[in-house]
Amino acid sequence: MGYDIHITRQENWFDQNNTKKISLDEWTAYVGNDPEMRLDNFAEATTSSEEIIQIENNGLAVWTGYSGNGLNNNFACFNYNNGNIICKNPDDEILSKMLNIAQQLGAKVQGDEGELYEQSTNKLSDRDQQKPWWKFW
Repeated sequence: MGYDIHITRQENWFDQNNTKKISLDEWTAYVGNDPEMRLDNFAEATTSSEEIIQIENNGLAVWTGYSGNGLNNNFACFNYNNGNIICKNPDDEILSKMLNIAQQLGAKVQGDEGELYEQSTNKLSDRDQQKPWWKFW
């Protein structure tokens, strides 16, 4: 499946407290003001068997400043979902960008299992080798 990291204002990314969620308007305003971000509202990739996988979602953005953009069909996608911004299997560079975004939005960066990430502890070397967002296994 993959491992998601969330930019969230909630105590836990999965909480349903509507007063602490990042709004879609806030997120799109942030993306519009960051010259390294592009709001696409979709992402697609071609698998090794030439199958095209595409997802569509309002608020799906790409970090164009990512050094790995396009390498091995990989892009730094930031997906807005239910008041959080989510990246699947981010590497250290993407995680650093997530921490910067969280700071701008008055939020924090939290993993699927509730662990918090901070600028000084953002190394992901203890996790499995990173895969593109479209590789589920």
